[in-house]
Amino acid sequence: MGDLVTGEAVVLDLRVAQLASRAVAFAFDVLVQFLLFLAVFLIAPIGFDSALQTAIALTLTVFVLIGYPTAVESLSRGRSLGKLIMGLRVVRDDGGAIRFRHALVRALGGFFVDFWALGLGGAVALFVSLFSPQGKRVGDYLAGTLVIHTRVPSRSVELVDMPPQLAEWARGLDLSQLPEELVLAARQYLSRYHELGEQARLELGTRLANDVGAAIRSPRLEYTHPHPYLAAVLAERRRRAAG
Repeated sequence: MGDLVTGEAVVLDLRVAQLASRAVAFAFDVLVQFLLFLAVFLIAPIGFDSALQTAIALTLTVFVLIGYPTAVESLSRGRSLGKLIMGLRVVRDDGGAIRFRHALVRALGGFFVDFWALGLGGAVALFVSLFSPQGKRVGDYLAGTLVIHTRVPSRSVELVDMPPQLAEWARGLDLSQLPEELVLAARQYLSRYHELGEQARLELGTRLANDVGAAIRSPRLEYTHPHPYLAAVLAERRRRAAG
């Protein structure tokens, strides 16, 4: 278990993924990469000279081992196939969604240090992860990221009821693009609302509400406090899931 700290120094309790679950997810991802290698070699024409074959092999290696994980984690906001199967996600150290540069640095760190280029078969990643409180490998330290479980928070949080005045508005929301890590952060904020000082309530709530509003394309009105706004979004999401 580990803690994520937001930019406002509010601790969010999320279940950090450790070595076993990450190893299984990695195995699925390696299988996908192997299948990509196999598919390209099967359809690639033969008869090239050795220099061209070497160049093609190098390009293919860079594409599969660096380009593929970078693209997948960027487009899926931190979820490769293996992580999706295991219920994991890569997030920034502050709990936010990763961007292209985070995914690229993780992929480069994985290729050159953690797994492949040194020829140690993942020994570096294993050693570093074992001694990291948050199960990080070298690529995570370089990128400022970590991997979390998205299905189960480390402790239960209190469910917040739908504010009656926002119920009709919430029914018309498009919640399909709402990121899971943002949902978890909003849940933690609402559950710890009464533990926060007045300024932290407003600053963190406003930041979360603005991020949620951008994701669902329905910004919070200035006269609506962040607490009922976030409560309405999460309550509507829970209602649809139970649905």
